[in-house]
Amino acid sequence: MAKEPDFYKTIPDTPDKINAKKKKPKQIAVVEPGNCTGCEICVPFCPVDCIEHAPARLHPDRPIPPVHIRYNECIGCSICVRVCSKLAWDAIAMVDTPKVEAMAGITITDKFLPEVKVPPEAM
Repeated sequence: MAKEPDFYKTIPDTPDKINAKKKKPKQIAVVEPGNCTGCEICVPFCPVDCIEHAPARLHPDRPIPPVHIRYNECIGCSICVRVCSKLAWDAIAMVDTPKVEAMAGITITDKFLPEVKVPPEAM
């Protein structure tokens, strides 16, 4: 049997379960849309499941939209960066959290709490 090339040893296993963010990361993963082919190779490796396709309306010129990272859910693990650089196009980079907050006009919190939709009749 052939020996596994060293090239693949830096690629982590896919997570057994999806976790949640417990603290504000120092860096956040950011996708360079011009480099991303939308292949989704990074999606199954994300331990918090915060990577999805960007809405097609934001990229009407592309048949397959690039992926998008939901910044407030990202834990800064950089697994998607390693997977993308080894198996795809090197389209994801780690950026300091304050820079991402300024760029996106958002505040990244310590914990991610999903929005709870309260039906009007419950109010």
